[in-house]
Amino acid sequence: MNTQGFFTATPFQIPEQFRAFAENGVNQARDGYQKLKAAAESNNEALEAVYASAAKGASGFTAKLVDIAQANVTSSFDFAQSLVGVSSLSQAAELMSAHARKQFETLTVQSKELAELGQKVATETVEPFKASVTKAFQNVA
Repeated sequence: MNTQGFFTATPFQIPEQFRAFAENGVNQARDGYQKLKAAAESNNEALEAVYASAAKGASGFTAKLVDIAQANVTSSFDFAQSLVGVSSLSQAAELMSAHARKQFETLTVQSKELAELGQKVATETVEPFKASVTKAFQNVA
């Protein structure tokens, strides 16, 4: 018996349609992976920008709060010193009334400044994320 013919394999031919279908599938998978990878990298960059902006904003907000607290403490000390020099009850009442009015005006201005700063920080923090989402939707479309 001839064993040489028994072990000889006939080459298997893959039909051209199946090969084209498989290659197309591989190409689509590769393209999908590249888009997914680009989107993930873009999202990471956006998150880093959001965190950096939020940290910067929180730092600025904290600095503003410290400035406000310092101004209020200074104002209170000035008021206390002015009370020491009063010679009558009516003069003390007048000083207290003036100080209360000044503090209310100051509080109004400080509240407005904090609200504006908070809005600015929120807008600046969201902007990198918004830009990233817009970019992602443009890439998908």
